Amino acid sequence: MTRMSIQYIVDPEVTPGLTDGLLRLWADVTNAGGAVGYVPPVAPEEIREVCDGHLAQVAAGEARLVLGVDDAGTPAALAFVHRNSHRLMRHWVGLYRVMVHPSRQGTGEGRRLMAACEETARASDGIRAIRLTCRGGLGLERFYESCGYKEVGRTPEAIRVAEDDFRDDVLFWRPLT
Repeated sequence: MTRMSIQYIVDPEVTPGLTDGLLRLWADVTNAGGAVGYVPPVAPEEIREVCDGHLAQVAAGEARLVLGVDDAGTPAALAFVHRNSHRLMRHWVGLYRVMVHPSRQGTGEGRRLMAACEETARASDGIRAIRLTCRGGLGLERFYESCGYKEVGRTPEAIRVAEDDFRDDVLFWRPLT
């Protein structure tokens, strides 16, 4: 079976069909154990409010959508690059909801997504760094470090994913200069 290639685009036109594809991707990633704001099981419609909020920020120019689509135009990877509105912190962006479809994980697609996000950040005037957080306990720290990010902080047990399952909130920084 031939795997379709992924093309990365920034700020594609948001249509109802694209939004549905983003919701399916987000649910598939979550239900495979991905740490993108939910815990399994989750249905696409349960994600809509948060997804719509991110898309509203993109429409307002406060964020960029970095989207990986396959040859059929189906979303396979995404991240949101948010501009910082605080007057003392406008020199860095935040990276949110970084995800690659489970069928694409382990293929280098995560690195390609991170490179596309870095390229998007570098294209913005005055941006000197990227900040992101991740949920501890899933091995994500090694991945982000391998992409040039440095762990700069950790809040123990800040994320509660189940009654007795607490995870660290891990803060990463990637200088672009």
